[in-house]
Amino acid sequence: MATAAGAWHSTRTTLEMIKWEHSIFALPFALTGAVLAAHGIPQLPVLFWIIVCMVSARTAAMAFNRLVDADIDSKNPRTSMRAIPAGTLSRGFVAIFTAISCAIFVAGAAMLNHLTLILAPVALVIVLAYSYMKRITRWSHLVLGLALGIAPSAAWIAVRGTLDPRIVVLTTAVLLWVGGFDVLYACQDFDHDRAHKLNSIPQAFGLGGAFTIARAMHLALMALLVWLVILFHLHWVAAVGVALVGVLLAYEHTLISPTDLRRMNAAFFTLNGIISVVYFLGIATDVLLHRA
Repeated sequence: MATAAGAWHSTRTTLEMIKWEHSIFALPFALTGAVLAAHGIPQLPVLFWIIVCMVSARTAAMAFNRLVDADIDSKNPRTSMRAIPAGTLSRGFVAIFTAISCAIFVAGAAMLNHLTLILAPVALVIVLAYSYMKRITRWSHLVLGLALGIAPSAAWIAVRGTLDPRIVVLTTAVLLWVGGFDVLYACQDFDHDRAHKLNSIPQAFGLGGAFTIARAMHLALMALLVWLVILFHLHWVAAVGVALVGVLLAYEHTLISPTDLRRMNAAFFTLNGIISVVYFLGIATDVLLHRA
């Protein structure tokens, strides 16, 4: 019984470490890419392996980030109780967990097609490299955006075996969406980042400047989503979905300000999850209603 209880505790701690429930951020955009590529619902085995690849890649990225940032997290009051600094998971366990997640991702890519397998190491480099970016550049938020942004393009390749330049527009849009909200999220660590000389847009431009840059990213995101509707000759349902995304983004920006970050979790986690689902439902419904 004690062994079972210990195993459950370790499992729960691991799931908390990787924030598995936040897979909803990127997964709907990957599914959007798959639906656009298939012009409908992809074949179920393809859909299954896309989901396996998405979840395993994100899991590897989150675990690796916790491993690489353990010393930084231990010095930040906001993150000091994460699994490794708190001693609830060991570095060795997290390293093995990361390696297993990477292996599952590569195996999933191999089950899709030749090009996904060839590109699997490139995708892993992108999603893992983010963990080092705050040590190198203030624009690390865009690298995180790219890590999630490649999801729709990867899903397109999984379905078609080739890459269409049109889907890169959605990749760029997701890059800006994620980059923008990560800029806002990083505002919480403004004092810590300056004290420890960690790079971020808030640290470089101040909180006011960070909010301005995040808004600019999200305005550009909306322009790209409109362009995507035009590129794929989508109809009114997709347009309504894009409009709802715009409303939700605007609301997100009213929840927090440079002087009031108290509702950051509502803006960052709840609303962004809703935004990704709303967008997917708008595009998928449009494609299914109007496919030839």
